[in-house]
Amino acid sequence: MKAKEIAALLDEPACSHNQKAKSGCARPTPGATAGGCAFDGAQIALLPIADVAHIVHGSIACAGSSWDNRGTRSTGPALYKIGMTTDLTEQDVIMGRGEKRLFHAIKQAIETYDPPAVFVYNTCVPALVGDDVLAVCKAAEERWERPVAPIDAAGFYGTKNLGNRIAGEAMVKYVCGTREPDPVPPEAQRPGIQVHDIALIGEFNIAGEFWHVQPLLDELGLRVIATLSGNGRFRELQTMHRAEVNMMVCSKAMINVARKLQERYGVPWFEGSFYGVGDVSQALRDIARLIDAPDLTERTEKLIAREEARIHEALGPWRERLRGKRVLLYTGGVKSWSVIAALQDLGMEVVATGTKKSTEQDKERIRELMGEDAKMIEDGSPKALLGIVREQKADILIAGGRNMYTALKARIPFLDINQEREFGYAGYSGMQELARQLCLTIESPIWDQVRKPAPWATASQTEKAPLAQPAIAPQPAAKRA
Repeated sequence: MKAKEIAALLDEPACSHNQKAKSGCARPTPGATAGGCAFDGAQIALLPIADVAHIVHGSIACAGSSWDNRGTRSTGPALYKIGMTTDLTEQDVIMGRGEKRLFHAIKQAIETYDPPAVFVYNTCVPALVGDDVLAVCKAAEERWERPVAPIDAAGFYGTKNLGNRIAGEAMVKYVCGTREPDPVPPEAQRPGIQVHDIALIGEFNIAGEFWHVQPLLDELGLRVIATLSGNGRFRELQTMHRAEVNMMVCSKAMINVARKLQERYGVPWFEGSFYGVGDVSQALRDIARLIDAPDLTERTEKLIAREEARIHEALGPWRERLRGKRVLLYTGGVKSWSVIAALQDLGMEVVATGTKKSTEQDKERIRELMGEDAKMIEDGSPKALLGIVREQKADILIAGGRNMYTALKARIPFLDINQEREFGYAGYSGMQELARQLCLTIESPIWDQVRKPAPWATASQTEKAPLAQPAIAPQPAAKRA
């Protein structure tokens, strides 16, 4: 990818922060890719497309032991779970065999799994060597007569957020608009209810949490024709240009997709969240507002009134138990603010939140929710996190899996919020699950036990006898003659 193409992705017209700064997002600086490079961001953005063969062109370190390395869930194909890589070695680099290995990797993936498309991720080593990934993909596409999309996202290009945009740019360039949607099947049609097509951008179905939201959309007559990219299918992504509304699910890093689909095909879009009762209701209202169908608006308000009454009654006992509890939230990206709304909805106080991988838009949303004096954390070292826990007297640390052992060793309640988690927290039902998991974590009797002195340590301190004196006194040294 050329420098001017990277600069164009960083200079995003639809981003209000970009308009204020007039210089786009921050340029990569040495060390900025630690904890999430451009390749990481691109792969995370597209891996949940379940039926595509995802091939990482690079060394084994970029994709080794990567079975199911994304916590997304699928209702069908599991091909996305397989970590495919060209496994470049020093000999391949020296002898210039990178392009040949990539071509044969595409051949093996197609002949073995017969996917509808292949995505090829370029990484640092072949980018530095100069492998022509685009030419290889074109040759493979002609040879096997199926789409082979290059995702040029070498890690040294920049940060994780830039990788998200690179992935989105590739989808708009090679996938979206290449097929028309299928007609609404008879079983999905209901008398008196018109079906409206929508698409979601930046929804990844982590732990299957979108399945808490899907029934609500079905009831309203909203057909999700495509999701970029949770539980996605290649055929669906091809039809995104025909959506009546695009919802950008708390992911400013993929705002370029929403903007370009609006510019090219006239699809309106908005940013919303499915975390927290208020945010879920507002997202449904925004969809109905942009579609602007009176019957849909009426159905939406009735559904919201019913679901809010139900969930507020269900959350009552949980809120009593969680009210006033103090939370240190250390995550990144959109979760740095979207989860705050859900926690505040439960009556909890967020004392600080991590912003290492957050955009300026994410930080603005944090200030809106927590105030201008909101404490934002960039340093995620164990020492720094534990210092904030003690300083702010936090009752629980909510973070990613890599921070779990830091919390457990310090005997602090911990809840996983990142992609490795096992529970979905989106939608009205997801709020109840979030409250349940918080209570199970904070109120676990194990914390009282592990914070007490060990029984044997206490006994040894109280019953320990003084050291015995030597039975035989030392003899004086013999005098010299």
